[in-house]
Amino acid sequence: MLQELDALEESIASYEQALAIDPRTPFLLGNCRHARMQVCDWSGFESDKAAITAALERGEAVATPFVTLSLLDSPALQRRAAEILVGQKLVGTLPFSAPRHPRHDKIRVGYFSADFRNHAVAMLSAGLFETHDHARFELTAFSLGPNVPDELRTRVERTFDRFLQLDGKSELDIAGLARRLEIDIAVDLGGFTRNARTGVLALRAAPIQISYLGYLGSLGGKFIDYLLADPVLVPSETRDYYGEKIACLPSYQVNDSNRPIAERAFTRAELGLPPSGFVFCCFNNTYKITPETFDSWMRILVRAPGSVLFLLGSSPAAVRNLRSEALRRGIAPERIIFGGSLPFAEYLARYRSADLFLDTLPYNAGTSASDALWVGLPVLTLPGQSMASRMAASLLTAAGLPELIAASRADYERQAVELATDAQRLETLKHKLAGNRGRCALFDTPTFTRNLESLYQQMYQRHLSGLAPEHLFAAAT
Repeated sequence: MLQELDALEESIASYEQALAIDPRTPFLLGNCRHARMQVCDWSGFESDKAAITAALERGEAVATPFVTLSLLDSPALQRRAAEILVGQKLVGTLPFSAPRHPRHDKIRVGYFSADFRNHAVAMLSAGLFETHDHARFELTAFSLGPNVPDELRTRVERTFDRFLQLDGKSELDIAGLARRLEIDIAVDLGGFTRNARTGVLALRAAPIQISYLGYLGSLGGKFIDYLLADPVLVPSETRDYYGEKIACLPSYQVNDSNRPIAERAFTRAELGLPPSGFVFCCFNNTYKITPETFDSWMRILVRAPGSVLFLLGSSPAAVRNLRSEALRRGIAPERIIFGGSLPFAEYLARYRSADLFLDTLPYNAGTSASDALWVGLPVLTLPGQSMASRMAASLLTAAGLPELIAASRADYERQAVELATDAQRLETLKHKLAGNRGRCALFDTPTFTRNLESLYQQMYQRHLSGLAPEHLFAAAT
């Protein structure tokens, strides 16, 4: 409860007490570690990580799937965590087999999300909903979260043929409603994220069920038929780590090419930045910052004199802990600058004050990386093996900047320092990014939508023909 209320230090104290009473309580160690990561408290990090890894290998319920994304760069262990959660909480409550509906003139697609509001999922997907072909698809929104009548909710709501506000309804009721509406394709946009209702799909809301966008990994259950990805996010050699069939897009992440950037030009003084010097930034959630990533950042600051690192100040505890960790590594705490929350258009404008975005591993930037690229800020990433660790590489490939995908941690650090000390190279990259912005796959929402629709049609035809799901590729557009 305390963690959900963002009372993080209090939640950690409560978790510690619970661990002292019974460390075998399901998911307890993972939840405690995630709360610590949210405030950048890395005490016991390696021992917790080792304990979580060993417990997952034994098949024990030690960490929820979402927690593993930021701790373990292992698609096999992430899938195992999902399978354990499904086995504990979802299996045994499945009264339905997959429904069969008659052929519809329009394919009936249901989007299931708790985040049809000012949230990263809706910010990315608003353009998709607006560019869908309503002559071929009937769209229903299954809104599973609270009714928040903000600007984005209003915008999204009018794009659907039917918008259903279903918070407070049981998962059984929601799945039954989807079956009565004869939804052909259910697209889950939440997975194992906050407020998601994965049990709705476990109850087989539709004959074809897809996981997309909100959760970067396998959902670990036979009730999901397809996982949307691209060749960078899930290379062919890693497909066996996923229980779902891979429906492969040319570029994975949908984007809203109508995102407004505020005209406001922040001064360095307004943001707490020094009058001069190179500005590295990372506006990822603090739980994505691991000690190893922070070590790299501090080595970069040592080799780039006068530079600073601009981060989100998510909480006083996180600010305090990160400054303390910097000092332990020989970096003056004032070289770590923290920014607060801003209205979205101003948040985007703030990226103009930075020179290079440094990504995290094993949980990459997703929305924040595409935000930076949209504004014109280059992103440097180091990919791993899991979906979450390959997101920024996918985005950079789609933006036409594969040269910013590092080959190793040493290469990541070397490139960061070179870009901080070679103004001409950095300017060349920014010029290339600006030129690509209007024509690259990353920000071409209509083409993305046509590619996605081609996958929906392939799935639907296979289903009508009685064929099992299989790996699919979007038809060229």
